[in-house]
Amino acid sequence: MRNPVGAHVPVAGGLARTGLAYAREIGAETVQVFVANPRGWATPPGSPTQDDRFRAECADGGIPVYVHAPYLINFGSHTPATAEKSVESMRHSLRRGREIGALGVVVHTGSATGGRSREMALRQVRELVLPLLDELTHDDDPQLLLEPTAGQGFSLCSSVDDLGSYFAALDAHPRLAVCLDTCHVFAAGHDLAASGGVKETLDLLVDTVGQGRLKLVHANDSKESVGSHRDRHANIGAGHIGEVAFAELMAHPAAEGVPLVIETPGPQEAYAADVARLKRLRPP
Repeated sequence: MRNPVGAHVPVAGGLARTGLAYAREIGAETVQVFVANPRGWATPPGSPTQDDRFRAECADGGIPVYVHAPYLINFGSHTPATAEKSVESMRHSLRRGREIGALGVVVHTGSATGGRSREMALRQVRELVLPLLDELTHDDDPQLLLEPTAGQGFSLCSSVDDLGSYFAALDAHPRLAVCLDTCHVFAAGHDLAASGGVKETLDLLVDTVGQGRLKLVHANDSKESVGSHRDRHANIGAGHIGEVAFAELMAHPAAEGVPLVIETPGPQEAYAADVARLKRLRPP
């Protein structure tokens, strides 16, 4: 099965009106959207008219949909207000995901703040996130997709190995899955550009969290070298990862049928070029 290739699309002006029009213009076969300000705590209700149209048109076109939760969410925060708002924001993203027909909601795995140990922060992750996962009881509820970070600061999860303890903290819940950002994992030290690097990384992912847990790939090249711990995206083939790694990723059994969403720099023309480039790289 081929990998649908698409992008994070803008939705100001309406999910269907703006987002799907943009997706068509760049040739996207899958889309990721925000359902709230990514840098704020507001939880807007959305537009039922736009929701219905967006969901119907995506279903008709066979377009997998994903939501990216706000960046402020941090389940490892030592600040009670941040922890509380993180739960509220995550619950909102999951609910809105169901309303628009999303298959998954992506959230960054966060960091241990206030001098806490990683173990203490993960205990709080368990306390806050397990109830959210247990609320996903509808057949059309999205999965929660954990996205490891580039490893800056006191990151709870950046390397593939880190996903093991994060999954363990959440009892490897059946609604839990992974969104792998190629730039992040490269910055965290997994050399996707090296010979055999992609296979080694994806084999490790399967060994760590199990077969079938990889549900989405953020396909981003990297402006920085491997192990930099710096999250700076580059256009496909224009960074230190290179085109070959993306072809190898799509050919790996763990990525069979898994959608790729770009979050690369530049105007719409650059987005369209990256989507076209990944389509050319994927196996027939």
